[in-house]
Amino acid sequence: MKISYKWLGELLDIPESPEEVGALLTATGLEVEGIEEVETIKGGLKGVVIGKVLTCEKHPDADKLSLTTVDIGAENILSIVCGAPNVAAGQMVVVAPIGATLYPTGSEQPLVMKKAKIRGALSEGMICAEDELGIGHSHEGILVLSTDLPVGTPAADYFGLQSDHVLEIGLTPNRADAASHVGVARDLRAVLQREIKLPSVDAFSVTATTLPIDVSVEEPEASPRYCGVTLTGLTVKESPKWLKERLEAIGVRPINNVVDVTNYVCHELGQPLHAFDAAKISSGKVVVKTLPEGTKFTTLDDQERTLSATDLMICDGDIPMCIAGVFGGKTSGVSSETTAIFLESAYFSPAWVRKTAQRFGLKTDASFRFERGTDPNLPVFALKRAALLLVELAGGTIASGVIDLYPNPIQDFQVPVSYKNVDRLIGKKLDRSLMHSILESLDIRIENQTDLGFLAVVPPYRVDVQREADVIEEILRIYGFDQVELSASMSSDFLSDFPLNDPDKLRLRCGELLVGNGFFEIINNSLTRPAGQDMLSDELLGEPVQILNYLSEDLSVMRQTMLFTGLETVAYNVNRKQSDLKLFEFGKTYHLVGEKYVEKTHLCLFMTGQKQAETWQGKSEELEFHDLSGAVQQVLATMRMRGVETEDCSSKIFQSAISYILHKKPIVQFGLVNPALTKKAGLKIPVWYADFDWDFLLKQYNAMVQFREVPRFPEVRRDLSLVLEKSISFDQVKKVANRTEKQLVKEVNVFDVFEGAALNGKKAYALSFLLQDSQQTLTEKVIDKTMQRLMAAFEKELGAIIRK
Repeated sequence: MKISYKWLGELLDIPESPEEVGALLTATGLEVEGIEEVETIKGGLKGVVIGKVLTCEKHPDADKLSLTTVDIGAENILSIVCGAPNVAAGQMVVVAPIGATLYPTGSEQPLVMKKAKIRGALSEGMICAEDELGIGHSHEGILVLSTDLPVGTPAADYFGLQSDHVLEIGLTPNRADAASHVGVARDLRAVLQREIKLPSVDAFSVTATTLPIDVSVEEPEASPRYCGVTLTGLTVKESPKWLKERLEAIGVRPINNVVDVTNYVCHELGQPLHAFDAAKISSGKVVVKTLPEGTKFTTLDDQERTLSATDLMICDGDIPMCIAGVFGGKTSGVSSETTAIFLESAYFSPAWVRKTAQRFGLKTDASFRFERGTDPNLPVFALKRAALLLVELAGGTIASGVIDLYPNPIQDFQVPVSYKNVDRLIGKKLDRSLMHSILESLDIRIENQTDLGFLAVVPPYRVDVQREADVIEEILRIYGFDQVELSASMSSDFLSDFPLNDPDKLRLRCGELLVGNGFFEIINNSLTRPAGQDMLSDELLGEPVQILNYLSEDLSVMRQTMLFTGLETVAYNVNRKQSDLKLFEFGKTYHLVGEKYVEKTHLCLFMTGQKQAETWQGKSEELEFHDLSGAVQQVLATMRMRGVETEDCSSKIFQSAISYILHKKPIVQFGLVNPALTKKAGLKIPVWYADFDWDFLLKQYNAMVQFREVPRFPEVRRDLSLVLEKSISFDQVKKVANRTEKQLVKEVNVFDVFEGAALNGKKAYALSFLLQDSQQTLTEKVIDKTMQRLMAAFEKELGAIIRK
């Protein structure tokens, strides 16, 4: 929301700078997100002054140029070459001396005045035309002034230019009361203890009732208060300069004097208004009501809209003219031919306006205020304020008394407040008179005061102050949060504890890791068909959770595994020619174990198709087990899993797979999905699948990080080739190595595997060992002894043959 600093200054004495005002408002809770200087003319004519032409002679080398001397009140008289045909001695003119910057009309680039020579003559500035100053479009000649102002007077003073500053306030939804200049001024009044100067409406009077209009409200719940007045003899025209500048400063486009007045009052007081062309109210009667479902209505933006039976409308009898509190109609608005208007000011139900605005997707200045709650006591005052402005700016007369339909006045909120609770919540005992003064400056009356507390009577426009805590908050925000000293009683031990292992952060971290590796996240329904799960019933935990009133057989049970819903997603994409997939899903499985219901959280990965698209740089390759394994390893590394052991996985889910075990419990199973299961999902391609026990991973995650110094002594690599039985895995080799030499073996890696007829049904591993001692440099003697121990262990425990 934009607030004009100059406009505020008319409502309240503010010697403080815009920055100081911004800091004060932010401290009260109206956060100022930015302050921007707004100039009537770009650049504000800074450096441009009034001057007098002393002499004017024709340039000897150019017929259309003149040599002038100009007095601008400086120490030296300026020599300026001028090309205007109307320049003459004795004229008062506008001069841009060297160093001044102009923003000419229609030019995107500024013009900076520099010393120049024109046809051999010195020129120390420019005598300006309207377009060169940016104040008009005329370039027929220089601007000749009729003024008694002394030379050297800033041109901005002559033209009455005053820059404004606009404060951009990040208005929270609960502070509807501050959605106007008066609303913001109220907070400043409370902080600065100064009086607000509201505009006077004492001059409002009705000399003759020449245009009476009958008004009725058929939906009092939707429109608790509805007011109106008519004006005649209006001339619709362009608004005066001050009004256009005021609206443009806050980002409102001027239209004409009638519409501009309604916008001005809305942003001044916070009360939306609407003007109807009285000549277009053919029935002579304004009715506030709803219309039948499906009624068509064309709004100001030329859009035909279909009304609901719950949309409140302002009607000409039965003909809709305006969506109440939201948007006007195309046919009833003010035009250049309008001479009489019916001016509306109302309090509409926030709930009714909100539903209608959201249904049509319309967000207007009026709906913004009505759906948050306006002041039900303001419509008549705003109506009179606007009527007086229209009389002044459009030459009209007030042609009826104020119509005010308010059958059930909205009462003030009455909130009992205990001094004990004020002191407890603020954390500091405030002077009672100061407390009362703050509330009264916010229009909150103090009644029934006792030694224990008082009754706070809150005006209805403060829709956010209806509880004792709200009243205390009002006291504190004006008193100042910074003035409350932190004490032992206000320590943070009462705040909620934050877990060391935050599940949401860990999930986000893993998700970002997978996305960075080309995965896409999927979210599937937890309801599924029983057919697929029946194939794995002897492996899945417990029994399926049945849905009592299921919509279809496909949604009749809760999933016991995330495999089948994931395969359905894979099939959906493959059937649409998206066959290269890397997907992941965080989700839950549901189990009936005995009489208990169990939920388990999983992270599942699905991969199928090519590693990458084929390009001129290389051919595409099918995804393999090691691609899935790499992703699994990265997740485990992110979750800081150490000491993981490998086992073969014999699950029916997989054709071939392995499990990673920690503390004798599987944390992930991954491999190639059983073709019978992929076929069940309508897939004819291989799918790689990994299933993490996410709950177990979270429990094992250690947020504490230990650091150790990087060893100063070098590591040494030694290679070894072993011939082993095919049944012996690399993991077994690695375990033997680590068990045999715990101190020096830092890493074991296999870099080649060979199988062939020459090995008689066996296989050969080419292994590399990284050896390092953190205390000293390894000698050849120590290295040889270590390798001899490793080879002996391989021969003894694994039956290995050492290849030379």
